[in-house]
Amino acid sequence: MIKAVIFDLDGLLIDSEIVSYKIYKEILNQFGHSFSIEEYAQNFSGKTEVKNVANLIDTYNLPWTVEVGLDNVLKVEDKFINEGIDLKTGVKKLLTYLKDNNLKIAIASSSTRDRALTILRQHNIVEYFDEFVFGNEVEKGKPNPDIFLKACDKISVNPEECLVLEDSESGIQAAYSANIPVICIPDMKVPNQYYLNMTKAVLSSLEEVIYYL
Repeated sequence: MIKAVIFDLDGLLIDSEIVSYKIYKEILNQFGHSFSIEEYAQNFSGKTEVKNVANLIDTYNLPWTVEVGLDNVLKVEDKFINEGIDLKTGVKKLLTYLKDNNLKIAIASSSTRDRALTILRQHNIVEYFDEFVFGNEVEKGKPNPDIFLKACDKISVNPEECLVLEDSESGIQAAYSANIPVICIPDMKVPNQYYLNMTKAVLSSLEEVIYYL
């Protein structure tokens, strides 16, 4: 019996993949480079900011260290966050259903706490969540299981009684390694079949999770 649901954030609760694409596109345009949504989906979607910035620097020969690149990405991202990042379809409907049925709700995200809570507060949904775990609060991030195991511990629910909702390969692997059932709701990039085989289901929207439960 499922007693708790643990959400990823980026690409799952919030439509941040398209924002990441716009950030990288804006930065590359400053250096005279074009950048397509197809290239983003193929080479950047679902990966950490550090890996993506390193990839941008290497691929486009940008005159930055990774640290400088991250600072520049965050400056552009702040603008988009202030403008607002959309929720994915079905978020509030699913959260309301979980609360009405007394399930614990947590977020386990590679994001930073300040960034995540700022976005969630913009949509007035912080109060739905019982606990949060962020990337800098665990020793090893996804695809290691630490972040999900810590979330289980914080909500006092056994891993096998939780359900993880993820969109990325690294998140699926992390949940699977933690022995937590995981459902994939793909975002811009559909995970490789190797990872989809680790899931209990692949759904097209968060609303469909209600019928799975």
